[in-house]
Amino acid sequence: MDENGSVLGIRSFWAALPVEGRWLLSTVAIQTLGRGLTLPFTIIYLHEVRGFDLALSGTLMALIAVTGLVVTGPGGALIDRFGAKPVLLAGLTAMIAGCTLLAFATDPVTAGVALVLIGVNFGVSWPGFNALIASVVEGEVRQQYFGINFALVNLGIGVGGIVGGFFVDVHEPATFVAIFLVDAATSLIPMALLLGPLRHVRTHAEHEDDAGEASDKAPSTYLEILRQPAVLWITLLTFVAMFIGYGQMEAGFPAFARQVSGVSTQTIGFAFAVNTAVIVLVQFLVLKVITGKRRTRVMQVMALTWAVSWLVLGATGLVPDTVVAAIGVLAFMGVFAFGETMLQPTVPAVYNDLASDRARGRYNAINAAAFQGGAITGPVAAGLLLGHGLDAWFIAAMVAGCVAIAVLALALERRISPKVNGVTASEPEPATE
Repeated sequence: MDENGSVLGIRSFWAALPVEGRWLLSTVAIQTLGRGLTLPFTIIYLHEVRGFDLALSGTLMALIAVTGLVVTGPGGALIDRFGAKPVLLAGLTAMIAGCTLLAFATDPVTAGVALVLIGVNFGVSWPGFNALIASVVEGEVRQQYFGINFALVNLGIGVGGIVGGFFVDVHEPATFVAIFLVDAATSLIPMALLLGPLRHVRTHAEHEDDAGEASDKAPSTYLEILRQPAVLWITLLTFVAMFIGYGQMEAGFPAFARQVSGVSTQTIGFAFAVNTAVIVLVQFLVLKVITGKRRTRVMQVMALTWAVSWLVLGATGLVPDTVVAAIGVLAFMGVFAFGETMLQPTVPAVYNDLASDRARGRYNAINAAAFQGGAITGPVAAGLLLGHGLDAWFIAAMVAGCVAIAVLALALERRISPKVNGVTASEPEPATE
């Protein structure tokens, strides 16, 4: 917010950013272009191009999250000890190797190794980049930064999805090889940033005294952090949101759209483009509305929005292989995207407002672990349910998850302070427990 309490405009927001924040934000869309090329089509590649069973393909996809979950804890501790830069560089190196190997994988073992390497990057990139952002951007600008960063991430992914939808052909494996190699190449961009303009950014205390007396009293070990009720509730909420949300974007949604709705890969690519368009067009407007409002209430509205989106996707299964089904798939992604614009600015902001500087890497690692945990169970559940023809049960599970998010947000609201909940001083907030 500016000095008059109004939400920053785009120009004012940009002016308020330090140089390092501008570097990070200005390259986000290009960095994620490669990810957009492969995100919607990895499970299709494993199942339809390499010939793996759908359930096996879903399990292989889950290896990304399993590996990420394993390395996230140590990664967060290493970030707090040595800084985000060396940890992120190691993760990006693994990403390049994993995408390159997956491009030429013709058997499940090779594909599994490649996906494990990709998972290493996912496990450290979330806490690493969030710690980097929180170190560079402070105050009210931070929530806006998370929201705008998310919009730009989706811009890159959406453009990649459009290009990938037109480019890939399940009858031409070379087209899939090409997109995975491009994904590997785009990881060189953040590596260049970390070794160049961002090389002096510090995300950790070099000495114990640097953290300050107040930080010494704050929780710093994983056990101490997780003993806080607020952290437990926001972590459980994040897990459920990832299970029914992003855990399905690489597995459940594409598989349902192809196997049940009967739409083409081009339609799936366009669906991701719709997702991007909605986020890019409305994210800043949503930020204006939610700034100063209770983040937990915003999460509840998001849960309702997502429930509607999954019901729309389920309805497409009633009219498979039709134009109506294709429109429904596109509509699903549009409604789902609107919900995303409420989730991404709020959850990371809650974690980082709860965190002390001394343990910021570990707070963000817990956030990442919840993300990966939901992403582990999401693809596996989708593969098992859809692989056995339980299409209605799949949709029912997604809607039930949305209801759970709304309940968890209400519980979280009673356990965080007004400041952490994003409430301005002028708005009343019930006392926390």
